[in-house]
Amino acid sequence: MPLQKIQLKPGLNKQTTPTGAEGQWIDCDNVRFRYGEPEKIGGWQELSQYKIAGPIREQLTWTSLDGKKYAALGSSKVLIIYYESSYYDITPLDTDREKTGCTFTTVNTSKTVTVNKVGHGFSIGEYIVFSSVTAPVGSGYSASDFTTNTFEVVNKTSNTFTITMATAATGNSSASGSATCTPYITIGPIAQSAAYGWGTGTWDLSTWGTERPTTSITLSPGSWSLDNFGQILVATVHKGKTYTWDPSAAGRLSTRATVLTGCPTSSIMTLTSDRDRHLFAFGTETTIGNPSTFDPMYIRWSTAEDYTDWNPTVTNSAGTFRLDTGNTIIGAIQGKDYILVLTDAAAYTIQFIGPPFVFSVRQVGTNCGCLGQHAMAYVQGAVWWIGYGGGFFAFDGTIKQLPSLVQNYVFTTDGDNPGINYDASELAYAYHNSLYNEVGWFYATANSSQVNARVVYNFIEDTWAVGSLARTAYSDALTYDKPYATQYSTTDTPTFPTINGVTNTYGASRYWAHETGYDQVDFNGNSTAIPAYVMSGDYDISEQGLGGDGQLIMRVRRFIPDFKSLTGNAVITLFFRDYPANDDSTPSEVPPSITGPFTISSSTTKVDTRVRGRQVSFKIENIGTNQNWRYGTLRLDVEAGGRR
Repeated sequence: MPLQKIQLKPGLNKQTTPTGAEGQWIDCDNVRFRYGEPEKIGGWQELSQYKIAGPIREQLTWTSLDGKKYAALGSSKVLIIYYESSYYDITPLDTDREKTGCTFTTVNTSKTVTVNKVGHGFSIGEYIVFSSVTAPVGSGYSASDFTTNTFEVVNKTSNTFTITMATAATGNSSASGSATCTPYITIGPIAQSAAYGWGTGTWDLSTWGTERPTTSITLSPGSWSLDNFGQILVATVHKGKTYTWDPSAAGRLSTRATVLTGCPTSSIMTLTSDRDRHLFAFGTETTIGNPSTFDPMYIRWSTAEDYTDWNPTVTNSAGTFRLDTGNTIIGAIQGKDYILVLTDAAAYTIQFIGPPFVFSVRQVGTNCGCLGQHAMAYVQGAVWWIGYGGGFFAFDGTIKQLPSLVQNYVFTTDGDNPGINYDASELAYAYHNSLYNEVGWFYATANSSQVNARVVYNFIEDTWAVGSLARTAYSDALTYDKPYATQYSTTDTPTFPTINGVTNTYGASRYWAHETGYDQVDFNGNSTAIPAYVMSGDYDISEQGLGGDGQLIMRVRRFIPDFKSLTGNAVITLFFRDYPANDDSTPSEVPPSITGPFTISSSTTKVDTRVRGRQVSFKIENIGTNQNWRYGTLRLDVEAGGRR
């Protein structure tokens, strides 16, 4: 038989078996589909040598009125500004829990200092700062040893807690000196956890788009909503207070964010409406300043152009509204000329109509709730999100559920599907990569409590891909010329802010510029390979008069690779088997016969194989640094070899 070209449909099909997906791709990692073919994704380069405390859950980039570029990064421990390649700690302090009259006990040659304060109420792992310090007598410490850094509470009793100093004491002191101690605000835990009530539990395909009346609830992870009111950063702790930071203020980079006066003190999130500049609070208090009146379906908005005026009067445009379908507002996002609000069960639009009603609130869909606060993105005139019960949705004036051939893979654990951890739903993060017409989601698989996977959709070419790239927050190339994203490790020890006695209890995050080069490059210039691969479904032959598809054994004498672009080397491996893999009820699976791997360079013309089998599939990958590829075609030199 002549050389046969294997042409594959772009995008993944993970809904069927490898044999059923003939002529299609079935698996990949660190790959995108573009112009109908798979290619390795771009690399990423670290933006700072420092690791930020805790997992970053939200990111906002913007340009101030004087042209300066900023990124705000909100983690479960801190709020950070990134400006001109440096980090600045603007985490608010919890002055309501401030303690005066603290004293110090030191031990000669020890770095451990005991802080004495009856009923201090601080927890192990909290970050604290000292002010108004009088150094303990005879300890060898000065006041600046306590005031220049942040400290982590290492141990505690009800009336004492310990900190770790940068240097050891040179003398003993007991309950000496004095200080005021102020903790950082409490943002929340590093992971989502289950309790009892409404809202968790595993879903299956039969429950998509329906409410989950279970007896469990979720305790939310520490998270933020970040937005601008003009050039001012508005930062709201999930189910907490709202803070602001002004980039034009004197000493801005050494000034912490401060609480927004007049605003509700407990809200799921806040958002500024673009055209009319009202600040919205979603899932908030029915009585401002009283957290006990928190209602997860209640909405408030400030008067236009004034984010401190929230009480509705006949002379302002502030107002309130309560949604009625669902149990809680999950999140909201600015659309083209509307705000789309998603509960756990429905979708609403809010549109400015002017006085006397100011806003029109209209329900536009049911059984289409959103998975998490950050699981929605506005892209190309539509809002895209993952459904609360599974599935992918878009709203461009009407609600659409997107057909997807990776749906079972993402949302179920059938067979070897990794599924999604619905008990970590609020960690899901939607992103837009405008450089490649992609909208995607980072999420935690069923066996993980942290983000460890992604699914991505090319909305121009209608193709899907999956992979192991894990990012907890992502900003498109807009303020900066590349996408910026954060990566979290539970075992890393933070190096920013400078925290005396810091541990790795809460892990740390790194900050990357994406679509740069071919590799992962750390701040010091060290490169690590980004392994990427794509796997085909099975291919078989038929010959007129000799039988149907898969009837004939094929002999493959050689193959001819064809890459549209190839930097460095790629690797091709062929997999042969006589019969499809056994189903899941069979204890063991017949392994394929593996031929290769074969290293392919730009000078490779052909590869001799001399192998046989009923079906063949192939894998294209790279494993080394400075390697990049874009697939073209693969031609096999095959001939029929009988029916055995």
